[in-house]
Amino acid sequence: MSKVIFLLCLCHAASAVTHSMKYFVTGSTGVPNFPEFVAVGLVDEVQMYHYDSNTRRAEPKQDWMNKVTEDYPQFWEGEAEKCMGHQQDFKVGIEDAKQRFNQTGDVNIFQWMVGCEWDDETDEVKGYDQYGYDGEDWISFDLKTETWVAPKQQAVFTKHKWDNDKALIAWSKHYLTQRCPDYLKNFVNYGSSVLLRTELPSVSLLQKTPSSPVSCHATGFYPDIAALFWRKDGEDLHEDVDLGEILPNHDGTFQMSADLKLSSAEDWRRYDCVFQLSGVKDHLVTKLDKAVIRTNREKEKPTDMTVPIIAAVVVLALVLIAVVGVVIYKKRNAKRPPSPVNNAEVLEELNPGS
Repeated sequence: MSKVIFLLCLCHAASAVTHSMKYFVTGSTGVPNFPEFVAVGLVDEVQMYHYDSNTRRAEPKQDWMNKVTEDYPQFWEGEAEKCMGHQQDFKVGIEDAKQRFNQTGDVNIFQWMVGCEWDDETDEVKGYDQYGYDGEDWISFDLKTETWVAPKQQAVFTKHKWDNDKALIAWSKHYLTQRCPDYLKNFVNYGSSVLLRTELPSVSLLQKTPSSPVSCHATGFYPDIAALFWRKDGEDLHEDVDLGEILPNHDGTFQMSADLKLSSAEDWRRYDCVFQLSGVKDHLVTKLDKAVIRTNREKEKPTDMTVPIIAAVVVLALVLIAVVGVVIYKKRNAKRPPSPVNNAEVLEELNPGS
């Protein structure tokens, strides 16, 4: 039943998509060969904006973002000016935090994530405005209560100060519920050929050893709203199936796997793997055939068949490192917190010295 419900939701999602825009800002001190201030912007997890204190220029990272000047002629100059102002604020914020934590070290990192999500069917909007210091949550804005939340005792003073700043509260609410969604809708329109595209994956059957589970591996699909599952005699399988997470590829597409445990005595021809992608009516069906399974069991005859397995392991390792190393500030008690960054280039810019 859960599989049926999930697929119904997936089919519904073909016409309804939640888009997001996020800005990640990093200020640092004492990090060699790294700008003191870096800002990156993402739309639907695609980096479209960059600024750093070395160049002092706000620049588009996607060709379609050049269209912004048609609607906002002074956009890039204005963004550069705002970033230069934020850089000074971050310097003050770092020094203030060092005093509150009684720190004497030279290396410190202050981060800010601000952005919004927009459902293009219901027009529902969600916003988030969160700060972190040296890898931990510092303070965040609760849009529902219009108050600031301070998980650290050292940030309580800032909470009281910002709660009493009615102009700041009004600006935060206006930006998160109106200005940010307006920009997001325009940016999605600019990049619709990229952001709203659909790409079907290549699907492979993989197995490490004769006793290992058979993995159905789909890679190269977009967007990341997809389902992958096994069937037996046309019926969905729920037992003996291990469904993996959707993981990013370096080219902006995604991959996922579903492992099936079965004995060699069974009739494998009764099984097939099904991939379904949001926005695509027909789904891909791959019959379980021992003759087409890619394996690395024949070590004396190395081939490129193990590449998909290796790629999956490498990407998984990179994601695990990113989860540990990247500070993605999440609201406490939020129903749908922002998702982690998947872009490797962005991860490098957000984590000096990592």
